[in-house]
Amino acid sequence: MPDPGLLAAALAHAARGWHVFPLRPDDKRPAFPDHTAENCAQLDPRCRAAGRHLGWEPRATTDPDRIRRAWSTRPYGVGIACGPSGLAVVDLDVPKTTDDTPPADWAGARDGLDVLTALADRHGGSIDTTYTVTTGRGGSHLYYRHPTDGPELRNTTGDRGGLGWKVDTRAHGGYVVAAGSTVAGRPYTVALDCEPAPLPAWLAGLLTPTPRPACRPAPVALPADRRGPYVAAAIRRQVAHLTAAPDGQRNHALFASAVALGQLAAGGALTDDDVTAVLERAALSIGLRPAEVARTIASGLRTGARNPRTLATTGRTAA
Repeated sequence: MPDPGLLAAALAHAARGWHVFPLRPDDKRPAFPDHTAENCAQLDPRCRAAGRHLGWEPRATTDPDRIRRAWSTRPYGVGIACGPSGLAVVDLDVPKTTDDTPPADWAGARDGLDVLTALADRHGGSIDTTYTVTTGRGGSHLYYRHPTDGPELRNTTGDRGGLGWKVDTRAHGGYVVAAGSTVAGRPYTVALDCEPAPLPAWLAGLLTPTPRPACRPAPVALPADRRGPYVAAAIRRQVAHLTAAPDGQRNHALFASAVALGQLAAGGALTDDDVTAVLERAALSIGLRPAEVARTIASGLRTGARNPRTLATTGRTAA
């Protein structure tokens, strides 16, 4: 049964200009789509209409009519897509068990708030008052306005080169569970209702990604006959396609490029190792994670191998 309270929450967040999308009832996971980019057969109506895989981020909306249609069917939780909403959210977590203790460099910290406070002291900054949500486990989400100048900020986690223990951030490519939702029966509630403050400059500086080097295709042994230039052109096209992909579509672009070059590999013009070397370098240069890159390329190669493309020596490419 639909929940009027969740519908009201979704509409209220959208009225602030925050782009919302449905989460599975009482869960953190997006309700739509129900498949990954690698498995997209464009059977989903939104994917079919777009002509490509459409993930949760481009589905997020502020349209009241769309929101009413979605939340009038099931008691969906409310997710807020941070990038389209112009938000950078600092997620301050708390230990989940008594064994969940800080590493040596954060000894004495009790939770994410302690770590963020210490960071502010180290960098001569402050934790500015802003819209705040108490999470289901007792942590906090601090909503800040994403800087309007400078690079897009991405997601970080405390245990993977982020700000520190129990401190995660969500920005472009990330989302948060909104107030009014529940996860595992635990409610997310507004602790401080005000307009989000600008992201403090000291925090923006810590979160700004280092510039990535320009992507140069890995060297590949090309055929010595007339096929070589066509294979080289196919590689350049796929690398350009991948590196030009916008946020939210990069993993799908990687998969599509792996399929295209995988077809050539299956036809004997390249090897799987060649394809992996070329696409891995390009994918890492645009910020995809190594484990994600390896899985997506392998999946694309398997898919491409089902439809091999053989190049004629007379000078036409099938790529």
